[in-house]
Amino acid sequence: MRLLYLLIVLILSVGCSPTWHYNKAVNKGLEITQESDTIRITTIDSIPIIKHDTIVYEHFYTSKDTVIFYKNVSIPKTIREIRIENKLIRDTIRIREKAQVSIEKQKTKQSKTSPFLRFVGRMWWLILIIGIALGTYLRGLLPF
Repeated sequence: MRLLYLLIVLILSVGCSPTWHYNKAVNKGLEITQESDTIRITTIDSIPIIKHDTIVYEHFYTSKDTVIFYKNVSIPKTIREIRIENKLIRDTIRIREKAQVSIEKQKTKQSKTSPFLRFVGRMWWLILIIGIALGTYLRGLLPF
């Protein structure tokens, strides 16, 4: 049992130090950024106090801490956020490609037919009525 305790203490004391992990991260490309900074503002307040017929100034030192956040620091994204962003980019590219294909199909469809054929295709009912009226008129003229 004593050997087990000695082994545990030895492993904990010889393990990797935080500076080793930090240096390894810096070597792999860690960029050291400072997100915020703390500024301490010290003010001196003096109050006159009368002691034994003389004016003595008593000094009070007060300090206030203010934290300033830098806006130009970017927090690295997680793997999930990167995946979601890539999916959104991929989907918008697909939608744009589909829209361009449909616009090109419409342009080629319109350019294939002549204006006269498009007019006839839209006014087929008018041509049918004129044909029936002309047929009934010609039937009355012919002697069969």
